[in-house]
Amino acid sequence: MSFNTDEVIRRLSARLKMRHLMLLLQIRQHGSLTRVAEHMASSQPAITNALAELEDMFGGALFERSSRGMIPTALGTTVLARAESMLHDLDHLASDVGALISGHATRFHIGVISFISGKTLASAIRHTQSQISQRLTFSIHEGTSEGLMSQLRDHTLDIVIGRASSSVDLDDLHFEVIHQQKPRLIASRRLAARLSRSAMNWRKLAELDWILGASQTPMRDQISDLFLYAGVTPPFPVVESLSPRLIGETVALNENAVSIMPADIAEELVRIAGVAIVPYAFDWTLPPVALFTRPGIPREIDTIFAASLRAQYQTKVVSDPASLG
Repeated sequence: MSFNTDEVIRRLSARLKMRHLMLLLQIRQHGSLTRVAEHMASSQPAITNALAELEDMFGGALFERSSRGMIPTALGTTVLARAESMLHDLDHLASDVGALISGHATRFHIGVISFISGKTLASAIRHTQSQISQRLTFSIHEGTSEGLMSQLRDHTLDIVIGRASSSVDLDDLHFEVIHQQKPRLIASRRLAARLSRSAMNWRKLAELDWILGASQTPMRDQISDLFLYAGVTPPFPVVESLSPRLIGETVALNENAVSIMPADIAEELVRIAGVAIVPYAFDWTLPPVALFTRPGIPREIDTIFAASLRAQYQTKVVSDPASLG
């Protein structure tokens, strides 16, 4: 069948239903039309006919049979990604409608990487709440930038605060850089006082107990690069964690432990974990913090939250210009 965009749109608008999308996801999950039929309490001929109808709508094969079961074709992979997004949107719509009818709050799903200031995020949420008349529940999802982008694409998340890095796939997403974090070395108060009395020495620092974030993340890679640029083998961490607070509390309790944190996170850990900042000056090229959204017309909540978060970071820079180095 020759491809014609207008014709495909006409067929999909007239014939595509949500049950078709659910069928596609079931085929991907089970890999067998027989198992799909059993799961959906239907017959295999009915499932086969439904798949044939879908392939007619899209103008090509969506799956091919193999020894591993039903495998999506290139067309099928594209359709499945959109189907998953549409069903997530339907779930969110049903949840929002149900919440409004029952007088409860609707949900706004925010993806956040771990090393983002909790105070800054909380302030942006509070300001957003003051600007929106409807009741809202802000659902915070933590993860890596790469994982959060995937959830943004499939519409599980509404917005993401992550890092704008060349290692992250930015296709089909919009982003705006909102903050550049600078590095700070943290240690227990006693160790910080001792380190502060001498010049920075990377070889001696490498001999300490390092508490670091997860491997293969932009921040972890940047810390390794700092040692490599100084001609020193990067230290092997004694603890790895995606939790800044756990890192801070571990450092505070170990008088031989150190870590490198973004400046705004280090300042929070001084307050909540009892660490101290060692006044060493060093630079890094950590990818900046950015706000990621999907293309399209933004909703009111998206616009207000983005403006609120942007304002929080601008206020921080004005009140503490050293935060940008």
